[in-house]
Amino acid sequence: MRAVDIIIKKRDGGELSKDEIEAFIQGYTRGDIPDYQAAAWLMAVYFRGMSRRETTDLTLAMAHSGQVLDLSSIVPFAVDKHSTGGVGDKTTLVVEPLVVACGQPMAKMSGRGLGFSGGTLDKLESIRGYRVDLSIEEFLHNLRTHGIVLCGQSADLAPADGKLYALRDVTGTVPSLPLIASSIMSKKIAAGANAIVLDVKVGLGAFMPTLDDALRLAETMVDIGRDAGRQVVALISDMNQPLGEAVGNALEVREAIETLHGRGPADFREHCLVIASHLLVLAGRAADSSLRSGQALNAARAQLEAALADGRGYAKFRELVAAQGGDVIQVDDPNNLPRALLVRQVSAPRAGFLATINAAEVGRAALELGAGRTKKGDPIDHAVGVLVHHKVGDHVEAGQPLFTIHANDPARLAAAQDRLLQAITWSDTPVPPLPLFYRMVT
Repeated sequence: MRAVDIIIKKRDGGELSKDEIEAFIQGYTRGDIPDYQAAAWLMAVYFRGMSRRETTDLTLAMAHSGQVLDLSSIVPFAVDKHSTGGVGDKTTLVVEPLVVACGQPMAKMSGRGLGFSGGTLDKLESIRGYRVDLSIEEFLHNLRTHGIVLCGQSADLAPADGKLYALRDVTGTVPSLPLIASSIMSKKIAAGANAIVLDVKVGLGAFMPTLDDALRLAETMVDIGRDAGRQVVALISDMNQPLGEAVGNALEVREAIETLHGRGPADFREHCLVIASHLLVLAGRAADSSLRSGQALNAARAQLEAALADGRGYAKFRELVAAQGGDVIQVDDPNNLPRALLVRQVSAPRAGFLATINAAEVGRAALELGAGRTKKGDPIDHAVGVLVHHKVGDHVEAGQPLFTIHANDPARLAAAQDRLLQAITWSDTPVPPLPLFYRMVT
């Protein structure tokens, strides 16, 4: 098959066959198809879209472009989770150890942040010595020995996705539903997941700004999972305001540790328990496996709350850090995590109800401080970030703290303060709180 014929067929609105999709993905992965042809194909997909069958075939072709892990000899039924990215989303740091503490082994490969959306790997690297780059052999050894792994994506898994994503980033084809969905799902399938919980963010600080957009993405990924023989649940969660209080790498690690000790912000704790409950249910670790009845979720939640209360979740996080070379002294006493030189409180300029705390603007303030990167390879300052002291709907008096900025540069601190004040809108009348979740797609 000629690459140009496949491009022309999609350009003209044709439906590509499984063989055509596989030939194109394999050819591009090998280097036989150049970037300029792959860019043309991506643009054709962007404008013409893909059918459900095409999207599943693309996902499986990317998943099988490299090594596909078989975890069955270690974990009879492997579960995984994925978040579409947000501000203050340190959920994996709590969810994974809690799930493992309840008897379900879990190995997860995560990514780095880009723009104002923080990355799990960047947070973990706040812990001195923590290794995110594990070989496949180390990955499997840690899963077998400790029941828990949290590391970066291996280059051997779904290499086509890595090549295509880099090309999408510079060709304006990132916001394509089949390309987004296949990118996410191919990596989860390649990593050996039998069941996946998808945390699809919606709102001001999310890639999907509207509920309709988020639902379309969630439904597409659930369809891919079903067609590929996986169990998938997607939860549409709010990202109009930051999740929890902490935005910034070491600050978020500290908040995750607090939450594993049974403390932490109420919204973040609840979010983690909901995600983790679905993971336990999919894994068959709840008394009732029926999602419809709700009994399974209630049973799973009770197990998770017990693991929080008796410290098993925290102990498993500590074991994870030690197993991957991290300094557990910083886990036992988070005051030893990286700390900023400058700490400034931002006070409310007036009294009123908080109508908006724009998650994207808070994320950009953290980015200006150095907590994120604008392009791949940018250095990260793990110490800096923002604490958000209130939620939408709260009544605040003039002079009360709205934010606390952790900075290492006075000019960056001043710029972040200006941005944070612009992230707030006020109301003189009561404002209802935002929901944590909007919808579940199964």
